[in-house]
Amino acid sequence: MMNFEAARIKMVENQIRTTDVTSHPVISAFLSVPREAFLPQEKKALAYIDEDIPVSQAADDKPARFMMEPSPLAKLVQLLEVKKNDVVLVVGSGEGYSTAILSLLANSVVAIESDENLASESSQHLADLGYDNAAVVTGNIEEGYAPEAPYDAIFVNGAIEFVPQALLDQLRDGGRLVAVEGYGNAARARLYWRERDVCSYISAFNAAIRPLPGFTKAREFEF
Repeated sequence: MMNFEAARIKMVENQIRTTDVTSHPVISAFLSVPREAFLPQEKKALAYIDEDIPVSQAADDKPARFMMEPSPLAKLVQLLEVKKNDVVLVVGSGEGYSTAILSLLANSVVAIESDENLASESSQHLADLGYDNAAVVTGNIEEGYAPEAPYDAIFVNGAIEFVPQALLDQLRDGGRLVAVEGYGNAARARLYWRERDVCSYISAFNAAIRPLPGFTKAREFEF
């Protein structure tokens, strides 16, 4: 039988610490959350590999969804610099793992998911494991979740083509948003922050992660 605790420690030591993740709270969260608990039985043995893990199939022009590889996830979470009193929005809860990680760092977390099955599964996973400061709602992830805004931090849980203004508008003054913009090797992790009504950003590092559905710019018609 697989020793998941040993695998979790090995993941942190070999995949996370080795990629410039030095935040003690972030490392502690990754050591604490049982990654395997967010996967179906037939995939639990894959929980700690250094690859993305499929959690839903592609359908109706929507991409397949994945549990993000540990290393880029940890780097993105560290970049967001979540504080204990923060209210956080997760855009695209997926299976719920990233929401659980962030719930250990924040005061409370709201996660929005467009896939009803994934929303139900992630909500159940979080409840089963006792992460009672996190809630999952179903809706259009491109629109964020205005009823609980403003947020101190927003985490976009997958690659997108651009950050919609609707998400930036839901940041509190001084709030931060982390997203990977672009796809494949050209993708960059960006940290946005809001000062009054102005949002600025810096590009932090390359990060090739799987895309979220939507978040594509309208194509201009060409004759």
